[in-house]
Amino acid sequence: MRAMVLDAPGRALRLAELDAPTPKPGELLLDVTACGVCRTDLHIVDGELTEPALPLVPGHQIVGRVAGIGADVRGFALGDRVGVPWLGATCGTCGYCASGQENLCDDARFTGYDLPGGFAEQTVADARFCFPLPDGFADLQAAPLLCAGLIGYRAFRMAGDAERIGLYGFGAAAHIMVQVARFRGRRTFAFTRAGDTVGQDFARSLGVAWAGASGEAPPEPLDAAILFAPVGALLPEALRQVRKGGVVVCAGIHMSEIPAFSYDLLWGERVVRSVANLTRADGLEFLALAPRVPITTEVSVYPLEEANAALDDLRAGRFSGAAVVQVRQP
Repeated sequence: MRAMVLDAPGRALRLAELDAPTPKPGELLLDVTACGVCRTDLHIVDGELTEPALPLVPGHQIVGRVAGIGADVRGFALGDRVGVPWLGATCGTCGYCASGQENLCDDARFTGYDLPGGFAEQTVADARFCFPLPDGFADLQAAPLLCAGLIGYRAFRMAGDAERIGLYGFGAAAHIMVQVARFRGRRTFAFTRAGDTVGQDFARSLGVAWAGASGEAPPEPLDAAILFAPVGALLPEALRQVRKGGVVVCAGIHMSEIPAFSYDLLWGERVVRSVANLTRADGLEFLALAPRVPITTEVSVYPLEEANAALDDLRAGRFSGAAVVQVRQP
């Protein structure tokens, strides 16, 4: 099979011919049709997440068809369409797993980091962490739901009952969460890089109440803010815009260093919290919600051999919405 492989952090992915995988007990073999491109993939390729299983096939927003079924797997048939998210396996027995916090499992393994990812024509995945995908979403449009959607939704839920929500970084996750927020009767305020009029216009086209640069003040105080951009300096900036009792949610798996800030920004029972991965319950809940909204994903499509271009364009902010690698026709 063809695959894009990371040999070492800081290097471009290389197109390689690899042996096709064989599903072990508990696994599914998938013919991959599409895989979303996530900022976490950039953190892995750039060496900011420091322990990938090299050589590595990245990619953790996988859409594919079941092509093989390992022993002890129930509930799947050949040809089923499934999605594979970032959380690829957990121990299932620790206190976190037993209490519904499997996203915090110390022995968790992650797709496209510890486990083979979706920048390949085939992959294997733990059947317990494969989601049937809702009808009404083509493969390319479904891929961003599996991380941008899932992590964004978990962050949205952590904002509680906030009515006015600021979204810092208007990329794949934010453009999905605006639609969820409107469906739930909330108002959103989009913050982009200074001068990014294209991104601000894109946000307005999706119905945000206001769009501006991340250093600007919105027209009214926020009840909550979600940081999708992995920029530590945005945390004190978001605290400045959140009312007393509000919450700032850090949605990324990696963030640059947070600068020191004065206590008065936090005082007033403001809350800062992070999002760590996702749970299968998040996945089932969000994927059931997506067709009810209904969510529309804006995607820029790249063939498998151009995965490096997709990563470069994501790094530079050259597209709106999400990037998706099309591995094969569905």
